[in-house]
Amino acid sequence: MGEQPIFSTRAHVFQIDPNTKKNWVPTSKHAVTVSYFYDSTRNVYRIISLDGSKAIINSTITPNMTFTKTSQKFGQWADSRANTVYGLGFSSEHHLSKFAEKFQEFKEAARLAKEKSQEKMELTSTPSQESAGGDLQSPLTPESINGTDDERAPDVTQNSEPRAEPTQNALPFSHRK
Repeated sequence: MGEQPIFSTRAHVFQIDPNTKKNWVPTSKHAVTVSYFYDSTRNVYRIISLDGSKAIINSTITPNMTFTKTSQKFGQWADSRANTVYGLGFSSEHHLSKFAEKFQEFKEAARLAKEKSQEKMELTSTPSQESAGGDLQSPLTPESINGTDDERAPDVTQNSEPRAEPTQNALPFSHRK
């Protein structure tokens, strides 16, 4: 099955210059197809653009992304996962508006999908988390205590040997048993 393109347009693709974070660097020499894809297996929406065989945009739409029209034919959005800002130059205002509309639509769909999957996660993970928590603690606790005690033991003896008080204090305790 995999991904299906759900909306395609043509645009010039830019990325923000990673050094200046101001200048746009063209990543396509000419207008290329920019498509929204829906991945039904992972339930995610992505914006993908290929220049030949090279993916110049592969951006998963998340609910907190915003597509901003910065001029009549140019829009941009930041992709925190790719750690970049993508810019698209369109041939007309109409194409830009259509793309922005779709961005909004799929962002909303991504938000709903995320909420649904979180509900599912909460429903399924609540009992398993409790059992996992219990399982995790029992094997980890003795080992981690032993591990830290072994590591600290030399320090404790080194620190207490030069001083007389701690060893004197320790003696009566051991005799009382």
